[in-house]
Amino acid sequence: MTPIPSGCAACKDASEIFPFTMAFQPIVDLQESRIDAYEALVRGPGGEGAGHVLGQVTNETRYAFDQACRVRAIELAARLGLDRQLNINFLPNAVYEPRACIRLTLEAAARTGFPLDRLTFEIVETEDLADPGHLRRIVTEYRRQGFKIALDDFATGYSGLSRLAELRPDIIKLDRALVQDCDKDQARLAIAASMIGLGRELDIKVVLEGVETCAEVEALRGAGGRFMQGFYFARPAFEAVVRDDALWPARAA
Repeated sequence: MTPIPSGCAACKDASEIFPFTMAFQPIVDLQESRIDAYEALVRGPGGEGAGHVLGQVTNETRYAFDQACRVRAIELAARLGLDRQLNINFLPNAVYEPRACIRLTLEAAARTGFPLDRLTFEIVETEDLADPGHLRRIVTEYRRQGFKIALDDFATGYSGLSRLAELRPDIIKLDRALVQDCDKDQARLAIAASMIGLGRELDIKVVLEGVETCAEVEALRGAGGRFMQGFYFARPAFEAVVRDDALWPARAA
């Protein structure tokens, strides 16, 4: 067995990590009228928002926090009986060594019986990567484990078409900045339609984030949008999951 690099000692003990939990927001499939996946979103123990929690993360605790988030999301999803894809955010710069840093994730999945092929890791790029090769190594290892890869906030952060070509993710998520008022803004709608078409050509799922109005839904549906996430469908549910019949009650009849 390959020894764990000494730098991963920061991940081994999460006992000093402040308390936090998760909320789950559905990603819907309009074509099938069902929930396709859930994104795990960090929350404080009293329901405090992500900003409150992330503001407590330091350079010294970022590795342990990243690991603790994965474990907490999997444990809670398993306890709630989540039976769809589970999307978990991660910061590439918080992964010291891909193979070693995935160990706790694998252990949590095995312990709870959560299938590895239901895990999707969303690459959050709020920081630039000094070593782009590091991200490629992460993606290679995660794919070897059977995980899916998503690029979050595509085209609004560090992700661009060159990274799309390089990484070939399974999913790209278009940010609210491109979705907002797309029913009134032809430029935003044209960009969204182009990305949906590109995804179709490359066999990449395109998820439209931050959908908040019926008009946005219909405009994006008309542009070929199938997968959507946002307050229009459901707000993140604190330590709970919204079920299909809550969004499409006729299916439960």
